[in-house]
Amino acid sequence: MNWLQDLLTNPNSIAHIVALYAFVITLGVLLGKIKFFGISLGVTFVLFAGILAGHFGFTGNPAILSFLQDFGLILFVYCIGLQVGPSFFSSFKKGGITLNLLAVGVVALNIAVALVCYYALQGRIEIPMLVGILCGAVTNTPGLGAANEALQQLHYNGPEIAMGYACAYPLGVMGIILSTIVIRYLCRVDLAEEMKEIQQQEEANPHLKPFSLSLEVHNEALNGKTLSQVQNFLARDFVCSRIIQNEHMHTPSSKTELHLGDRMYIICAEDDAEAIVAFIGPRVEQEWGITDQHDKTMVSRRILVTQPSINGKTLGEIHFSSMYGVNVTRVNRSGMDLFASRQLRLQVGDRVMVVGPRDAIERVANLLGNQLKRLDHPNIVTIFAGILCGIIFGSLPIAIPGMPTPVKLGLAGGPLIISILIGRFGYKVKLVTYTTMSANLMLREVGLVLFLASVGIKAGENFVQTVIEGDGLLYVGVGFLITFLPLIIIGAVARWHHKVNYFTLMGLIAGSNTDPPALAYANQTSGNDAPAVGYSTVYPLAMFLRILTAQLLILLLAV
Repeated sequence: MNWLQDLLTNPNSIAHIVALYAFVITLGVLLGKIKFFGISLGVTFVLFAGILAGHFGFTGNPAILSFLQDFGLILFVYCIGLQVGPSFFSSFKKGGITLNLLAVGVVALNIAVALVCYYALQGRIEIPMLVGILCGAVTNTPGLGAANEALQQLHYNGPEIAMGYACAYPLGVMGIILSTIVIRYLCRVDLAEEMKEIQQQEEANPHLKPFSLSLEVHNEALNGKTLSQVQNFLARDFVCSRIIQNEHMHTPSSKTELHLGDRMYIICAEDDAEAIVAFIGPRVEQEWGITDQHDKTMVSRRILVTQPSINGKTLGEIHFSSMYGVNVTRVNRSGMDLFASRQLRLQVGDRVMVVGPRDAIERVANLLGNQLKRLDHPNIVTIFAGILCGIIFGSLPIAIPGMPTPVKLGLAGGPLIISILIGRFGYKVKLVTYTTMSANLMLREVGLVLFLASVGIKAGENFVQTVIEGDGLLYVGVGFLITFLPLIIIGAVARWHHKVNYFTLMGLIAGSNTDPPALAYANQTSGNDAPAVGYSTVYPLAMFLRILTAQLLILLLAV
């Protein structure tokens, strides 16, 4: 039975470490599915499973644990950056500015409450442990990783801050949801009125989604003018995918001349439709099927963009109409239809709706790739080249006046910033950043469970002595204050001063704490997309700030 004893107890055995991680992750994921009052802790339960294993003496080689912890953190943070990168900068446009400023207010108040508790308790909780409690209270695991990495720079050898995180996390999840309920009654929110407001906003502010209409040319000023001239006169972007002239239907080009009585099938932005109708002519009923034997070659087809050379090019740069004799009417990206404006940049993974002769469409399909198998293979070069650049960037010393040692963004901040930039601008340096959602989630989850299991195993040995027999209840109480007070204050400001819709506010609260369980509760309560919009608007900036501020608190105050 020596082999079994060696497998269970030898910390230098690779088999022991792999088996330990497999057991901790399996147990944690299974327990994370159990719901308490309708809420589950999800994959974060791996941390508690690791603490349990560490408490009973199942540990591994400290050097290997540290490597797996840091590598898991890098994978997790980098994949998050790739996901939020494309929307990171656009989230500041229009109404997103207000929502992001409110999210910044939540982050700032979380830190302020934590520091008030620190000074009120006269240093009873040390800064490193306070940062662990802060990360748990706002349910932000990457922040915990960033704080741990910053502590390594300072050669910290105190208690594992994951203990504070573990104490604050469960009530943090509950506190976020509780705050949305309290705001609802504090601000006397009428859910029916909020739903009505959302519907009115959608009707009053149509976005640039595709809208189709059939028109007949009645404007005498357009007689003999080319389609390109008409688009310039109108100063509105639209696509004419089919036109009937002299009883024959064909695909027009930019040089096609219009005549009175021509019938056009137009795709445009919904809020441009009325202007186009007023300029060209009235709407008509028209079946856009095949009219005679000559027209049977014209088809419409969705083509998948898989060719890396197309990544980042605008529709106008490819000249679909003039060079290939087809028209692009819409682009589907991540399940959402986008109007095919000439300024729209194509990305690998887009599905392009093309209308034109069959042979021309085949040529366009060859141009764009249209090979589904290409998308099944992750772009390994982008992932690891980005991680390499992120580590180098995170290792650069940044001198800050008044600090005894230079600050480094580290293994969390560096890869995060680089991945956000690559996700948004990677096409400019010929990097294909497309990764299937399943592949991205797989890498993220693997990275997260490796990190959580490592932290839990390392913290488990002294967990009972430090937390349960020590200041565990104090950690829980401080964590709840950090969670609850900022959300109530910002929630009231958002409702009374900025008039933010309650359903959007629920998404804002969940997003500012990067908390999926709170978003799931908001979606269940609202029954519409408003919480998801609020969540996705503030999530990129909130995640970035949570990671950065956790590091800065350690580097500025724990020296």
